[in-house]
Amino acid sequence: MASVPVLSPHRATPQHRKPLRTGFERLAADGYAALGGRRVGVVTNPTGITRDARHIVDVMHEDHRVELTAVFGPEHGFRGTAQAGGSEGRYDDPATGLPVYDTYLKSGRPLADVFTASGVDTVVFDIQDVGARFYTYIWTLYDCMEAAALAGKRFVVLDRPNPVTGRAAEGPVLHREFATFVGRQPIAQAHGMTVAELARLFNGEFLTTPVPLETVTMTGWKRDAFYDASGLPWVPPSPNMPTPDTALVYSGTCMFEGTNLSEGRGTTRPFELLGAEGIDGRWAAAAGELGLPGVRFREAYFAPTFSKFQGKTVGGVQIHVHDRAAYDPVRTGIALLVTARKVWDGFAWRPDDWIDKLTGSSRVRTMIDAGAGVDEVTGAWQTELAAFRRVREGYLLYK
Repeated sequence: MASVPVLSPHRATPQHRKPLRTGFERLAADGYAALGGRRVGVVTNPTGITRDARHIVDVMHEDHRVELTAVFGPEHGFRGTAQAGGSEGRYDDPATGLPVYDTYLKSGRPLADVFTASGVDTVVFDIQDVGARFYTYIWTLYDCMEAAALAGKRFVVLDRPNPVTGRAAEGPVLHREFATFVGRQPIAQAHGMTVAELARLFNGEFLTTPVPLETVTMTGWKRDAFYDASGLPWVPPSPNMPTPDTALVYSGTCMFEGTNLSEGRGTTRPFELLGAEGIDGRWAAAAGELGLPGVRFREAYFAPTFSKFQGKTVGGVQIHVHDRAAYDPVRTGIALLVTARKVWDGFAWRPDDWIDKLTGSSRVRTMIDAGAGVDEVTGAWQTELAAFRRVREGYLLYK
C-alpha cells in the first residue's frame, strides 16, 4: 500500500483526496435519520466535536430532530476535567441540563443498569481514539457494547480517523490471562483500526451476546492518512495526549509506564521525553546506533512537574520522528527498553509487573531481562500478530 509522501511529520494530505467527513458529519447531513424516534444517550468526551469545534452533544441538544436524553462520560469525564485514573461522576451538565452518567470502571451488569436507569433505547459512541490497545477508550467502547446488549439497547458508533493511520497492526497480541482495562481482548498493541472497525471486530469475535450494532462510517478517509490530513481540529483525548505527535509514539513509549523511568508525564512532550535520575547521553547514543527507521534520538534533560521524578531534573532521550511512514512505534519502544536496561544500572520494572498488562504477556519483560535483543523480542510475537492480522482483515471498512 502506498505511503503518504513525507518531508516532515506535519506534511499535509495530497490535494486530490476528497475531504474527510466524520461519522457524525454524515449522521447530521442525513437529518439524524438513524436516530429518528429514539431516546438517545451519547458516550463521548471533549473529542466529540464538529469541524467548527462545537461539541456534538451541544449540537444535537439544540436540534429538534434528535431526542437526546443522556450523556455517558468515560475516564477523564465528558467535559474532560479529570486526570488519568479519574472521572467526573454523576452530575447534570450545566450547558445543556442533560444528566451525565459515569461509565468509568463500570462494565457488565452494573453498566447495563446505568443504561437502563438513563431511560435511553439507543447508545451512541463518538470518541477519538489514538490507535493503541492500552488506550482505555476502546475498552469503554467494548464495555458499553456488552452492557447495551445486556440492557437490550441498540448501539451506534460514529467513526473518526485513526490518527496514526490504519495501515497495519503491529506489536504483541494480548494473552487473555493478562486482560485488564488496558486490554480486554486479544488484539495487537498498535491495532491499526478505527473505532467502527473495532466495534465490528468486538461484536463478531469477542462479545458473547452481540449487540444490535450500526456503524456510521467516514467518507474520504484512507488507511495511509495521518491525522493532519483530516482537516479536523485536534482535541487532546486525555490530558497527556496533547498533540497527534504524542499519539504517533504512544503505542511504543507508553510501555515505559511499566518501568521506573519517567514516560514524560508532567512535561509538555509526554511520551516523547523519557528519562530518569542518573541517565546520561549514553542512552541516546545507544538507541541511535540501532539505525531504527524514521526516528532520531536526542540526549535530553527535563524536570517533570508531576508524576515520576516530580520537580527533579532527570536525563534521558527525546524522540524525534522524521519519517512517520517508515517509523515503527512498537519496535522503537522495545529498542528503547533494551538500550535503557543496558546503559543504566538503575533500570527496573514496576514491582506490580504493569509492563505485562501493557504488552499483554510476561514475554517482553522476561526476554529483556534474559538479555534478548530487539530483533529477538519483536520476532517472538510475529506468529500471533499474523493470526490477528488475518482476523482483522475481515472487519476493515476502508481501503
